[in-house]
Order: sequence, then C-alpha cells, then structure tokens
Amino acid sequence: MKRWMSLLLAAVLALSLAGCSEEQSEPEQTSAQTEQQQTEEPEETQQASETEPTEEPEQPEEQPAEEPAADEEQSTEEPAADEEQSAEESTETETEQSTEGTAEAESSEAGAQSSILVAYFSYAENAALPDDVDASASASIQPWNGALTGNTGVVADMIAQATGADLFSIRTVEQYPDTYDATLDQGQQEQSDGARPELATHLENLDSYDTIFLGFPNWWGDMPMAVYTFLDEVDLSGKTVIPFVTSGGSGFSNTISTIQEMEPQATVQEGLSIGASSATGAQQQVESWLSELGLA
Repeated sequence: MKRWMSLLLAAVLALSLAGCSEEQSEPEQTSAQTEQQQTEEPEETQQASETEPTEEPEQPEEQPAEEPAADEEQSTEEPAADEEQSAEESTETETEQSTEGTAEAESSEAGAQSSILVAYFSYAENAALPDDVDASASASIQPWNGALTGNTGVVADMIAQATGADLFSIRTVEQYPDTYDATLDQGQQEQSDGARPELATHLENLDSYDTIFLGFPNWWGDMPMAVYTFLDEVDLSGKTVIPFVTSGGSGFSNTISTIQEMEPQATVQEGLSIGASSATGAQQQVESWLSELGLA
C-alpha cells in the first residue's frame, strides 16, 4: 500500500514538474516570438523608413528634373524656331539684296549698252496705210526687217544695229494720210499754224542716254512738227545730239540751228544727210560716218 502511494505521489510530482516545464517554455516561446516580432518590426520599420525617405526625395527630385527638361526642350525648340525664322529672314534679305544687285547690274549693263538712243520720225510709221499697201508704189514706204517703215526709219535701224543703240519711234495720236503728197500738204499746213501734234509715244527713260541720234525727213525745208513736239517734251541738257535727215536734195536746211535753239544746253553736232532714194543702200555710208564719230 505504501508502495502504491509512493508510486502515485511520484506520478503526481512528475506531472507537476511537466506542467511547470510547459508553462516556462510557453513564456520563453512567447518571449522569443515577441522578440522576433520586435526584431521584425524594427526591420520593417527600418525598411520602411529607408524606403520612404528614398521615395519621397525622389519625387521632388524627379519633378524638378522633368520640368526643367520640358523648359529646356521648349527653350531649345523656341530658339530653333527663332533660328529658322532668322535664317528665313536672312535668306529673304540675301535674296532681296541679290535680286536688287542683279537689277542694278542689268540696269548698268543696259545703261552701258543703251547709253545711245536713236529717236526718229518716219512717215510710214505715222500714216494710216492700208494692210495691202503697195510699198513699191511709193519711195517713202520701205519694207524693212519684216515691217513697213520710211526712209528715215531704215537709216535709224542701220544706226541702231551698228552702235547697239535703242530705237524710239516718234508717233502721233492722229495719223497722217495714206498718200505721201497729202501728208506733205498736211505737214505744210502744220508748219504755217505752228502746230504741235499730240504724240502717242513718250520717252520715259531719257536719263539712261548720253547720246541722242535725232532723225527726220525734210518737209518743206523743216522738221515735221511732231519732232518739235518731241523736243518740247524732252530736256536734252548735257547730252550730245546728232541729227540725221533724209530728203530729196535739201539736206538739213536750217534744222540744225533750230535744234540748237530748242536745246541750248545740249551739244548739237553736224549730222548725216542721206538722199531719200538711196536710204536702203546707205549701210556703208552710215557705218563710215559712225566710225568718224567713234561710235562704231
């Protein structure tokens, strides 16, 4: 009996010791878990604290970095536009200057080649001639270079071809009759009246010329009154005037002195007189005369 009691007491004691051991292990386990949690929490906190400060500064840093980049792109694009605009303006300016330079060069070149003008009055270019006019029926109408002109027009073209001069045909608003005899009668009446027939052509670039050849037929010992109108309209001061005339034998008559009176500030030279009947064959005579003047 005592033995059984001893065994029972030993068993109870063993159970009590086992219970105490479990209670002690649970606090340790709890303590270990608590320590582990505390260890993990600081690590998570530390990770969070390490992550958050890193992320928070990155956002402000990225925003300023992106905004200046946009500004830089905008500022880069704007100067590019400005540069393109400047380049275009510069190109336009250069083009305008180039264009202006080319115009001046052409003007100078034209001035160098056309500083000589041949102004002339010719019957056939001022008459109301029919389309089917027979040029051979009148000695005052000449087919020349594919067109109809008069004797003075033929000589004028010869001078222009030899000197490189410009041609200017003096033409009236009211045309003359289609026969030469009727035209001479009208011309005589205009002289008696001191008329100044209105011109249909006007010289606008007189300043470009230094030397003026002035050609006309001799009508009743004088210039056609249309030539008087021309001399009234222009100022030939400082220019050299070289007359030439076609006539039936009267030559210049008093026309050179008349030109000198009308253009007192011009230098009027002795000119060339050609017989009307020999105008179309006067090429050699014209060229020899121009050579003497130093113009061919």
